[in-house]
Amino acid sequence: MRPAPGEVLHFSEHPSITSFVPHVAATAQQPDPYVWAVDAEQAPSYWFPRDCPRVLAWPHPGSTAADRERILGPGGGDRVHAIEYGWLARLQQIRLYAYRLPAAPFRPIGQPRPHAMVAQEPVVPLGPAEPVDDLVALHAGAGIQLRLLPNLWGFMDAVAASTLDFSGIRLRNATPRPGTGRTGCAPMQS
Repeated sequence: MRPAPGEVLHFSEHPSITSFVPHVAATAQQPDPYVWAVDAEQAPSYWFPRDCPRVLAWPHPGSTAADRERILGPGGGDRVHAIEYGWLARLQQIRLYAYRLPAAPFRPIGQPRPHAMVAQEPVVPLGPAEPVDDLVALHAGAGIQLRLLPNLWGFMDAVAASTLDFSGIRLRNATPRPGTGRTGCAPMQS
């Protein structure tokens, strides 16, 4: 599930949204109200239940061969998404919806590379929400490794120390770091 040219996507567990209004999310790292969406490149980052903690990694031109091998491994593909075992059933059962939105009001956000698209005006979907089918099959069809881990923090630390691009999403919902009882803080984007 990716946007067509001239579109961006917003993924939701709610199938009846008729208008997206800019707001400041409770977890926002910026004070401005936005409508959030993703382009084709970042759409796979949201093929998950909303609250599912995940660590995503993919190479960029400056990534080293050693880091590609160490993080992505021999499993194939140029992208890996890691979740905890405890989230697998929810990933398999969730009914996720994609809203196609016009790309014109949106601009990229994120440094050093954009990780999302934002608009500062209300946006009406181009049509009704589309059900997103089997999320595991969607990953497989896109050639994205889906890894199950007992705890995300070791992988997050390895990815953050690598030359790969990465994202850690909803990590406040992850199992605590071993030995600390805390989830810790991790950057949203490298």
